[in-house]
Amino acid sequence: MNKNTIYWGIDISKAVFDVFSSSGEFYQFDNNKDGFKKFFKILSQDSHCVMEATGYYHQQLAYFLYEKGIAVSVENPLSVKRFGQMQLSKVKTDKADAKLICAYAQNVELELWEGESKKLRECFQIIRLIDSYFKHSTALKNKIHGEKTLGNPSSYVVRSLKRSLKSLQKEIKQLEDKLTELVQKDHQELLTKIETIPGIGRRTASMLIVLTGGFTRFERASQLCSFAGITPIIRESGSSVRGKARISKMGNQKLRNLLFLCSFTACQHNKACREIYERITAKGKPKKLALMAVCNKLLKQAFAIAESGLVYDENFRSKKPELS
Repeated sequence: MNKNTIYWGIDISKAVFDVFSSSGEFYQFDNNKDGFKKFFKILSQDSHCVMEATGYYHQQLAYFLYEKGIAVSVENPLSVKRFGQMQLSKVKTDKADAKLICAYAQNVELELWEGESKKLRECFQIIRLIDSYFKHSTALKNKIHGEKTLGNPSSYVVRSLKRSLKSLQKEIKQLEDKLTELVQKDHQELLTKIETIPGIGRRTASMLIVLTGGFTRFERASQLCSFAGITPIIRESGSSVRGKARISKMGNQKLRNLLFLCSFTACQHNKACREIYERITAKGKPKKLALMAVCNKLLKQAFAIAESGLVYDENFRSKKPELS
């Protein structure tokens, strides 16, 4: 920690954001451009602003400060929460939260936030909208099924639901095409090679490339698996605690759900994945556990291809354990 640095803990809500500095100052500003400008006026070049990742609300301020040359860190809310629990914090107000984030900033090693390019931000927006549309389409399918189970369903209602579903599916296809177009501009070769993995389609390959920054954000395949939330958690202690192993789920849910869908195809057409699935199920383990192991293998194969520049080869054997 630099002794000359002034840390600013920022607690952000929809309408306002509260800030607390390491020098004991407290302010509240509107969460808009005017509020950002007022906050910037009290900052110096030695300022380091720290905030939690709060979905949408923190992004405009983070980009504003970053573009003004101010050091910014965007932290995992769970990390800040755990820090507060260690401090036995009992007060829950906006001011107290800003003060807690400021204390957190002074006691941990922070990573500087750099944001994403305009193109990458558009990719993330497309991915979020596709996910939202998929949830809506699932709800429509369930509604159509529910209406058909009635003794005398309204044909007008069913036709309306089917029109809505068809329109939504068309939008999803257009969004997926746009996402592929954006990914191809920078990662055409990588996209083509990732798609050679049996079980991974274009949508999953595109999302993998976007979420990993072209596989440059991770040094090892195990880090990528942790990011997706498919690494096992073991609960064992002494002779009395023998909890069942389970996946962490503390990762990217969208990617994990996509990989799970891919695992069914991979079990049929991907030799290494099929062997893992059969080996685990032969031991009497749950099928879902075996499918999660397949997801893990798919990610490691994708990482190996991105690192080596090779296409998928089912007979390939690497000396590196993580790439096998």
